[in-house]
Amino acid sequence: MSASAMCQGKTRRCLPDLSAIESIAAVPAMLDIICHITGLGFAAVARITNDAWQACSVRDNVGFGLRESDVLRADTVPCREVRQHRRPIVISDAGPGQAVRRLSSSERFGFRSYISFPITMPDGSLFGTLCAIGATPARLDQPEIREVFEQFSELIGLQLDLQQRSSGPADQPRKDAVMASSGEDEPLATLIEHLPVGVGMFGPEGHALIDNPVLRRFLPQGRVPGADNGADTRWTGYAADGTVLDPRDYPFARALRGDAALCARFLYRAADGSESWTRISGLPVGSRAARTSPPSGSEPAVLLIVEEEHEARRTEEALRKSEARLQAAVDLVGLSSFSWDPATGELNWDARLKAIWGLPPDAHVDRAVWLSAVHLEDRPRVEEAIARCSDPAGDGVYNIEHRVIGVEDGVERWVATHGRTAFENGRPAEFVGVALEITERKRDETTRRENEERFRRFAEHSTNVLWLANLESRRLTYLSRALRHVWGVAPERMTAIDSWLATLHPDDRDSANRTIEQVRGGDVVVLEYRILRPSDGTVRRIRDTFFPIRSEDGQIRHMGGIAEDVTGRTGARIYVVDEDPASRQALLTLLQPAGYEVQVFANAAALAEIAGSLQPGCVILDIEATGPESLTVAKALKAGGLALPVLVSGRSHGDVGFGVRAMKAGAVDYLEKPWQPAALLTAVSAALAELRTDTERSQARDDAKLRIAALSAREREVLEGLLAGGTNKSIGRALGLSPRTVEIHRARVMEALGVKTLPEAVLMAARAGVQPTEGL
Repeated sequence: MSASAMCQGKTRRCLPDLSAIESIAAVPAMLDIICHITGLGFAAVARITNDAWQACSVRDNVGFGLRESDVLRADTVPCREVRQHRRPIVISDAGPGQAVRRLSSSERFGFRSYISFPITMPDGSLFGTLCAIGATPARLDQPEIREVFEQFSELIGLQLDLQQRSSGPADQPRKDAVMASSGEDEPLATLIEHLPVGVGMFGPEGHALIDNPVLRRFLPQGRVPGADNGADTRWTGYAADGTVLDPRDYPFARALRGDAALCARFLYRAADGSESWTRISGLPVGSRAARTSPPSGSEPAVLLIVEEEHEARRTEEALRKSEARLQAAVDLVGLSSFSWDPATGELNWDARLKAIWGLPPDAHVDRAVWLSAVHLEDRPRVEEAIARCSDPAGDGVYNIEHRVIGVEDGVERWVATHGRTAFENGRPAEFVGVALEITERKRDETTRRENEERFRRFAEHSTNVLWLANLESRRLTYLSRALRHVWGVAPERMTAIDSWLATLHPDDRDSANRTIEQVRGGDVVVLEYRILRPSDGTVRRIRDTFFPIRSEDGQIRHMGGIAEDVTGRTGARIYVVDEDPASRQALLTLLQPAGYEVQVFANAAALAEIAGSLQPGCVILDIEATGPESLTVAKALKAGGLALPVLVSGRSHGDVGFGVRAMKAGAVDYLEKPWQPAALLTAVSAALAELRTDTERSQARDDAKLRIAALSAREREVLEGLLAGGTNKSIGRALGLSPRTVEIHRARVMEALGVKTLPEAVLMAARAGVQPTEGL
């Protein structure tokens, strides 16, 4: 519907309002000033009723399509705040979804920037609005712009009230533009006096009728360039292409002819030889008829606006840089600013925030759309936060993190929102805030919690002592439960580095202190030391790996470590049991040069007495002197599960079953005396190799048990399903999960077990004794 079509049937009854505004000759000048200071191309004074918005005076420099007397439906214009609450509306950027449309092609009122101030009468009643519209974003929420709008709208209201109270015939001629012959120019003069740019009204001879201090600084003699047909050589005007302007085309001369001349560049040469550049705009002022051919008794006037060019450029450049820095910072962190009208539920979101909600950039957003995407589990918290920030008794702050499910893409995302509600007269009037997607941060937090939980479970089941210490306070900040088994004391009883040092063998404390200093310097150190268990005084050998922990600033204030009890794992050891001194010496002469640590026992009873505390190694049992009865030691060692394989040597005296009986008693091999040195060394090496294999199997089994113990209950269920040969689909059906969820758990299981293939995972589970799920 066109503007003229919307005005049908209404123009006639609105004529009194139109005439009232036309009779205020200063209104065109006000609209010119507004267009200039805001940078917008359209300004108007409009009458507002409950159902209509009527243009009474218009300055349209962009061909928007509205003329004086045109009427729009009130619901097509953003004037509800002005009409209902007498509050101004200031929108610097409504977003790309509100791009301006010509009224000839669309009934709905579109814009990118908009400012509207109410025109109220002294009795409090509303006449209408003083407004401006822009097709591009503009910085409208500035004190000087607000001040101009407030003063102009107040002046219009006072002039309208003066008309209503004045007596005289109804057809009294309208007042002239500058109202020079009456006292009614005083409000306009006051307003111009306080404008932040140089502004003045000039008669046809170029003399100032009204001006302000800023303008007087540029025009100390009170005459404008062009008023003297170029006789004043201090001023030189330039066209946009850089050519010198004819004085007849100066802004003042053109405005006298009824044309608007905007931002012509002028070079001013002062008497002291200094030069400065200015921009001068000339706007015709007076009755509308006077714009082209002034009637008798009505002199045309010119509104002149002068700005110092380098100041304007510096301000624009500073503003541009500031906005660029702000936008760069916003883009860097991914912030989205938005606004919300608590009364109507109307929302203004940018494309980034719509994307978080799974919406395209041009999607319509309102309160219903906003809340529909909030995760059901989080919606009560969100609604509570909305109610809290809308309560005038509170601080108006809205600060919450919650999940959203994309409206169109169904993707779950996390968003953090912070904003504040502004209240007027005890009611929420406006909400502005910022939003930031924090999905990655939340995922990282979840992963960190899961890893911390895995570490906790691993530490609780590990046979090694895991510990953390503060190097500055020398406090032990964490000790795993294995401390009770290795040191024989509860973790809470060992609270400081010094209390740990007190348990070390006196000969090892200096090396421990030196290690701490090395770690403080950034080194990773492996130290073996002895402890005297506080609980029973026994000696244990510990292999401890010390490592530094750097803070975010790179400083080392903490250290950690893994202490392993290696009392039974100090190397390849041989235990010789032989009552014959000559035979014992022969064994020592052979074994020690081969790199073995040898411990000698005079008889089997001596070995059996301390066997439980011995390190793993091979026992060479010579039964030539003691006879077959000493084979009972071999049986006892095997029955006790000790890592002490027994190699038996002796003389069978032709008894072919002698070696068989030794093997049945628990020996791993039998050597007939006199043995060959190579044969003995081979037998010892084989026994120790089997011992290492058994130890590795045991360690692998223990490691598998520890890793599986660290799995969550759901991950263990998935592992049991894999052990049973189940697929993602069959396991998911049995557990009530989607195949995709099973796949995620499966990946976590593989990572936790430290394997890359499914067969490796199944083998580790089998070692740890995991039973497959039945029924898959």
